[in-house]
Amino acid sequence: MKDELIFCPLGGSGEIGMNMNLFGFGKPGEHKWIIVDIGVTFADESIPGIDLIYPDPGFIIDKKESLLAIVLTHAHEDHIGAITQIWPKLNCKIFATPFTAALVVEKFREKNIDITAFLKNC
Repeated sequence: MKDELIFCPLGGSGEIGMNMNLFGFGKPGEHKWIIVDIGVTFADESIPGIDLIYPDPGFIIDKKESLLAIVLTHAHEDHIGAITQIWPKLNCKIFATPFTAALVVEKFREKNIDITAFLKNC
């Protein structure tokens, strides 16, 4: 079988907010995955009592042994806002620019998690 490239949007594609997209490459059933962004969206008055909404990571959590890394494109909350909620379930490398990495480190510091060993500056 030939290698294939898969795009799997878990949130935010075609909208503003809650960005989380997966890219898989390899033979069917043997894909290696990269996550691009892990963001939130901000709820409005139509969802009382809810402030933030983030993507459902269940699909990739079930395949985390095949997850290579997370790539963060920039530091807006709709691209990094859910990182502290989702990353502990994945425990993988994170690639980001120095500015984005600095903000991610602060987000994890608030949760008393030292992420520096997993965070790679680009």
